[in-house]
Amino acid sequence: MRICLRYALILALLLGAGTACADELPPIKPVAHVDLPRFMGPWYLIVTIPTMFEKHAFNAVETYTLQPDGNIHTTFRFNNGAFDGPVKHIQSTGYVHAGSGNAVWGVKLFWGFKAQYIVAWLKPDYSEMIVARDKRDYTWVFARTPSVSPADYAALITRVKALGYDISKLRKVPQQWPATGAHP
Repeated sequence: MRICLRYALILALLLGAGTACADELPPIKPVAHVDLPRFMGPWYLIVTIPTMFEKHAFNAVETYTLQPDGNIHTTFRFNNGAFDGPVKHIQSTGYVHAGSGNAVWGVKLFWGFKAQYIVAWLKPDYSEMIVARDKRDYTWVFARTPSVSPADYAALITRVKALGYDISKLRKVPQQWPATGAHP
């Protein structure tokens, strides 16, 4: 019992230390406004600081669908481990925070787990975007196409770094789609 209590205390201290570090950075500033109908549809994941579920994602695509109640149904689809790896789907629901210009969401995943979702940068033509979190633990860089030009890629990485992220943790997501145009 004493050992469990000791480990629990150590874990609490470590988690608190991580939170203290996150608190040193200012909150992520969201974009001023997101036109939700225009934002909907598929977004290809270009680069990420991945969660444990997407560490080995290939051909990753997140698709947003606006629901009649104003919430956003989200499907994250990817091949696990290789281009021909098993297809995985993660479903979630985004809840737009009132007064955020549609740029800040709470995302409810499984088991009641909720995550922060901030549209931190959005290209005016809605072709590229960066999703961030105040903790700077995860980030997702998306595009409407499976790849971006080298110049756009470099600019996106520069933007992620300017948000306060450690870019050494980024993973470029392999994308390889058939020439037939059979994209999600």
